[in-house]
Amino acid sequence: MSYSPDGQHQPYRSEGQYRQQPYGTSYAQPYESQQRQPPYGPPQPHHGEQEPEDVRRPRRGRRWLMAGVSFLALAGIAAGVMWHFEIPPFTDKGKDVSFGKPAASGKGATGAKQDPNSKALMPTGPAAEFKNSMTLNDGTHVAVTVLDGKKSGFKGKVWVWAPKEYNDPKFAKSGFPVLIALPGGAGYPNNYWMGTDLGLQTSISKWYAEGKSKPFLLAMPVLNPSGDEKGIYWDGSDIPGQPKMGTWLTEDVPDLMKANFRTIKSRDGWAFMGSSTGGFASLKSVLKHPDKFKAAICSGPDVVPDSPLWKGHDKEKTENDPGTLAKALVDKKGPEVYLAFQVGDNENNKKTLPDVQKWIATYGKGPVHTSMRVIPNGQHNAKSYVPSMGEGPIQFISKVMEGPVE
Repeated sequence: MSYSPDGQHQPYRSEGQYRQQPYGTSYAQPYESQQRQPPYGPPQPHHGEQEPEDVRRPRRGRRWLMAGVSFLALAGIAAGVMWHFEIPPFTDKGKDVSFGKPAASGKGATGAKQDPNSKALMPTGPAAEFKNSMTLNDGTHVAVTVLDGKKSGFKGKVWVWAPKEYNDPKFAKSGFPVLIALPGGAGYPNNYWMGTDLGLQTSISKWYAEGKSKPFLLAMPVLNPSGDEKGIYWDGSDIPGQPKMGTWLTEDVPDLMKANFRTIKSRDGWAFMGSSTGGFASLKSVLKHPDKFKAAICSGPDVVPDSPLWKGHDKEKTENDPGTLAKALVDKKGPEVYLAFQVGDNENNKKTLPDVQKWIATYGKGPVHTSMRVIPNGQHNAKSYVPSMGEGPIQFISKVMEGPVE
């Protein structure tokens, strides 16, 4: 059956029906000739006739070609889907990543003893097992390991990243500065800075190329030992009776970086950054351990400890208050620390900006050096904070930090 434009079924007409025209034989012959020799392409067979072999072969070839093209297109789509959902073998996620060859014990990567006059610290070992989490367009890797913290007793994930300069032969003997990046929110089971959608890694490479930033190594640990479904978090601190998250962040994570990377011996190569509760932990960590860390970028931070887990532990809570710690530094006249604050003018908590401004006015003196950036139309999220870091905060800390150094 064939179909007419109005949708009614029409009977299929045989060749004879076409040839018995009401206008006679003289009209039928040129019509037949026209039907048998169409002007565009090879002659078409009449109904019931078999096509010549030389016509069928090209047509079969075209069908095979179209089938092949369709197969390749479907295969490409399937590969793209498998890559998107990280299904082997179309992804390198989970593969081993080596950032060098740390020694098995307290010797450098070459087996030689550390040069006591060098500012750089060669990897001390033992080597951690890093698995690729994602590969960036420049070939660098965000990798993850499970760190069993020897000093805190806490076991959790840490993501790491090294800029492409780390593998540049001209920096083969150089130590690199480390930036410990802390998330807000639960900070568990993932640290959102390890995802490339926020652009932290690519931004650091860009800022370094523009002369704004050091080529930081990134350490991105989990912030809390579990989620915050009940509004519970640990303030990046050693709260009595709780997992020692302060020791985890300021001892175990730096030890991991020293074991596996070429770092810097002095505090001039160590800094924190974080947003929201991670901003508080960054601020507090530098002020509590100014002998180990020199700078921090604090985005939309809390400025006082407010975890409900401090209940019944007022003394320890005060000892982890950034204001108390800053005042002690001012009274002792050092060591000097550098704190770059940034807050959006459209934060959901309207107290964040005035609280930070008041904190700076009260404690930003003497050895406590501060800078403040108000982000136009900035909100309380990492998508506001990362671009803004390149407009002042990253320069502020990079000017006082070292690296790469030998």
